[in-house]
Amino acid sequence: MLDWLNQAITILGLNTSPLEVFGFLAGAICVYLNTRQNVLGWFFGIINSILYTYVFWQVQLYADMSLQAYYFITSIYGWWMWLYGGKRHDGVSVSNTPRALYLLFAFLFFGGTMLWGYLLGNFTNASLSYLDSALTIASLIAQWMMARKYIENWLIWIVADVFYTGLYWYKGLELTSILYLVFTLLAISGYYQWKRDIKPAVAT
Repeated sequence: MLDWLNQAITILGLNTSPLEVFGFLAGAICVYLNTRQNVLGWFFGIINSILYTYVFWQVQLYADMSLQAYYFITSIYGWWMWLYGGKRHDGVSVSNTPRALYLLFAFLFFGGTMLWGYLLGNFTNASLSYLDSALTIASLIAQWMMARKYIENWLIWIVADVFYTGLYWYKGLELTSILYLVFTLLAISGYYQWKRDIKPAVAT
């Protein structure tokens, strides 16, 4: 199967690998199912994170590579929260993000970006360390928000995915760049899909 896939990649003239192709498919299925609040999306998220750990290592996007470990863990957490979270342990419902979290998120974003960007830029051969770090921190926040079904996670994903589309195209990951363009469109769809089910935020 891999030989057939490699031949197809060569014929199409794509600068990619079988792992990136499988990661593309798993990622697209994951986000699509998440927009529908289908818990199986987290399973494909786990597969996606494993595949992209190696893909990002190859192109020296170390912040993105380390992010995959977080995706792996939060996919398990999100799976559990969607099934058993909430006060009654029957799964969390879509709600707005509690206002008290916004200041914390802002601190984590700006502080985390500067710290991680500095460390990567000065102690590794990382590429585009501050941009990569900013998008990584934004993704950390959005992923946790998705696990809690806070609807604003989609707004963060929309912005992050637009920048990721350009970043990965610049790094020669054309297929992944296309994937993140698809992610952008799915995030827009997800926001409106979830908006129909939104409930007031409650402590969980």
